[in-house]
Amino acid sequence: MKQELLPINSEIVQKDNAIDNKDIIQVLSIIQNHRDNAYRKANEEQILAYFELGKFLSNKIKEKQWGTKVIEMLAQKISKVYPELIGFTRSGLYRMIQFYETYRDNIIVSPLVRQISWTNNILIFSHKSSMEEKEFYIRLCIKNNYSKRELERQIASHYYERYMLSGDTTENKLPIVGEEDCPNTRILDTYCLEFLDLPNKYSEKDLQTAIVENLKDFILEIGKDFTFIAKEFRVSVGNTDNYIDLLFYNRAFQCLVAFELKIDKFIPEYISKMNFYLEALDREYKRPNENPSIGIILCTDVNKTVVEYATARSTSPAYVSSYSTKLIDEKLLKQKLTEYQKIFNK
Repeated sequence: MKQELLPINSEIVQKDNAIDNKDIIQVLSIIQNHRDNAYRKANEEQILAYFELGKFLSNKIKEKQWGTKVIEMLAQKISKVYPELIGFTRSGLYRMIQFYETYRDNIIVSPLVRQISWTNNILIFSHKSSMEEKEFYIRLCIKNNYSKRELERQIASHYYERYMLSGDTTENKLPIVGEEDCPNTRILDTYCLEFLDLPNKYSEKDLQTAIVENLKDFILEIGKDFTFIAKEFRVSVGNTDNYIDLLFYNRAFQCLVAFELKIDKFIPEYISKMNFYLEALDREYKRPNENPSIGIILCTDVNKTVVEYATARSTSPAYVSSYSTKLIDEKLLKQKLTEYQKIFNK
């Protein structure tokens, strides 16, 4: 398991006349960087070993008709020679075979699997999904350094389908996931907020409080490039105080992001209010090196036609998304994605 040094900052370094604090911090940084590199290299070698072993066993099963008894015997032999090793049980060896057979013919994905942990690899290649979806989750793990729990949550909430259905389809094609479009950089059409554990009836205040109390999970859902600034952020215009429900900063977009929380369906009036907030943010708080602020209005129900009419004559970067406080039905999402694919493949 990776061992972490204490956070490197001036608070953990005692002042000494013989050496400058900045020099001490630099020394600690060098050590930490190489420890991280060593961990990544060790993980890469482990994944390569599992892939190579999976290839060997897969070939033997085909050439010599090895069955379950042979694999079981091999697992026992490994355990006697290397009793300290874990993961080389019969089921573990079959996972390595599945791992190899899943990616053996894919020259794009095969190198990527070395960059994530074996635990996360198992979650992805064991999940019944297309190769495109597997690649998506691998890239998502690489970009966000997901833990097992975080990856499990993204798969369970069908993040891939929601992400793909949220792309710009104006060119009559589904968005492509690749190097130029790294996952977790889109504003989704639908957000899944099942982690809030809200009752059937709740107020906007309840929704806001629950999000702040579950901020880590909320940022996992909206993207790890978001940094929370404040709730009830005050903007004063014309001697009147106005309050933005939630204010974030996004490193990828390099701008302030205002969230407005609604517990009903979208109505056009919400756009004008958001535009007012964004104008106030840009005039009073946006820095010269930052991009114009954007807004996200979260509603329980969104009619795309109504949104299109409401934003047709507006140049303001205000987005409207729906949210669910329950896990969204996978069949509905997959059906919708399939329908889109059929339309755009014609």
